[in-house]
Amino acid sequence: MLKQLSWKVGGQQGEGIESTGEIFSIALNRLGYYLYGYRHFSSRIKGGHTNNKIRVSTSQIRSISDDLDILVAFDQETIDVNYKELHDKGVIIADAKFDPKKPEDTTASLFAVPFTELATELGTSLMKNMVAVGATCAILNLDIKVFEEVVQEIFGRKGQQVVDKNMEAIKAGFDRMKELAGEGAELMELEKADGKKRMFMIGNDAIALGALAGGCRFMAAYPITPASEIMEYLIKKLPPLGGSVIQTEDEIAAVTMAIGANYGGVRAMTASAGPGLSLKMEAIGLSGITETPLVIVDTQRGGPSTGLPTKQEQSDLMAMIYGTHGEIPKIVFAPSTVQEAFYDAAEAFNLAEEYQCPVIMLSDLQLSLGKQTVEPLDFSKVEIRRGKLVDEELPEIENKGYFKRYEVTEDGVSPRVVPGMKNGIHHVTGVEHDETGKPSESAANRRDQMNKRFRKVENIKFSNPIHKNAPHEEADLLIVGFNSTRGAIEEAMGRLEKDGLKVNHAHIRLIHPFPAEELRPLMESAKKVAVIENNATGQLANIIKMNVGQHQKINKILKYDGNPFLPNEIHTTCKELF
Repeated sequence: MLKQLSWKVGGQQGEGIESTGEIFSIALNRLGYYLYGYRHFSSRIKGGHTNNKIRVSTSQIRSISDDLDILVAFDQETIDVNYKELHDKGVIIADAKFDPKKPEDTTASLFAVPFTELATELGTSLMKNMVAVGATCAILNLDIKVFEEVVQEIFGRKGQQVVDKNMEAIKAGFDRMKELAGEGAELMELEKADGKKRMFMIGNDAIALGALAGGCRFMAAYPITPASEIMEYLIKKLPPLGGSVIQTEDEIAAVTMAIGANYGGVRAMTASAGPGLSLKMEAIGLSGITETPLVIVDTQRGGPSTGLPTKQEQSDLMAMIYGTHGEIPKIVFAPSTVQEAFYDAAEAFNLAEEYQCPVIMLSDLQLSLGKQTVEPLDFSKVEIRRGKLVDEELPEIENKGYFKRYEVTEDGVSPRVVPGMKNGIHHVTGVEHDETGKPSESAANRRDQMNKRFRKVENIKFSNPIHKNAPHEEADLLIVGFNSTRGAIEEAMGRLEKDGLKVNHAHIRLIHPFPAEELRPLMESAKKVAVIENNATGQLANIIKMNVGQHQKINKILKYDGNPFLPNEIHTTCKELF
């Protein structure tokens, strides 16, 4: 009986690879297993190798596995590209149609199951993925009845006949695999799960749901991988709540529409990836100097330029902190789990209104598109705080003057009004201005307004700026990371502890302003520091050096080939430091 299992399905894009993984994982989620799925896909609509790797466990998991138990292949390329992940007793289940060949340097078993032939006999070759699911059930000794509810949900709108045919396809795959394997076949049976109901979602859906809970009622965005699911989710969910989503003609229109909506008093956002954020930079400066709240989600991917649109990377840190010309206060933070993505997305709108500045939420492709089990979310933890937004009648201004929208205050945050409020009239411009918003190039005024704006984020209140797992007062090694590397780091940490090393872990959630005083004690008490990140230059490591120091202790562990870190890679590389 296995406590966890790693399963991968692969083939050509457009062959139903994603739906195969979806049906398999949803059924197991309903049984109460914890899951973590990661899709490798090409940046085109059809064609090109794609695969979906799903890890199944009886306990919480937050990363893909190092190896592979079962590989389901719809073409030879899937075997050739992925077989090396299989362990010695792994299993390849392949479509007999392409006459699959097992590489000589693997001891994994190969079973040629006629996916396409069986599906065609039942009416259409399109059901070959359901045959593959059935074959997998046979290896796992899993009752195919667990798929009935899922198949009904997915195909029910097409009629009961389609539902029945798909279940027949699953049964056909199950029976044929049993015949091929024989009575004495070694099964990969999973221990029973606890049966509890949990959510199963990608990070982008959690971000969108968090935005809804946080009071967002307008989104303007331009479609871009890997951020588009946020817009697609809100297109369905915002209108029933009285909100709107605008698919704009370009990224500049998206961010300026979001600024305009926020200026009008509506909680609004936009979301994009690196190339889109590059186009938004001038407008982010407009948000900063006009002190208009703005929430932006950046789902990082491989760059530069178009780069690797569908691959993992974490290379936007410096751009998000320093990309805008001139200097403005901004808040940049990075959730590390789907749960954090939900709560942080809601909190982003509070921060944007309380500090009246751009708030950038950093995700990455692995976090945004990786589908995983999520414990039930607690909506009672979400609160709405609107900062210094004036919600009562203003006193009349003497001599028909203007409202001091940019009043110099001790905490740097000025009172804010929505358009049309009586006695709240003021000037708004992207040039430097005085307290009423009127353009001013006075040196004294410039100093006052710059100092005022930057005072806003001197003492920012951000919940849990660093996620810490630091059991040792003095550690041999401190591992530091951000965003989706958390799961792989946590697994590697456990392995390093078994090797006899004392290891602490700090996962940075608040990127800017950087929580130097929170990180400093952990770095000072560690003999060595390993910074794990998916980029080529060690951007997080360099930010730590700028803010904390300890240059001699810092070791950069980098990966920038488009793939996420595996736990074994972090374990091995960290061990080599000693």
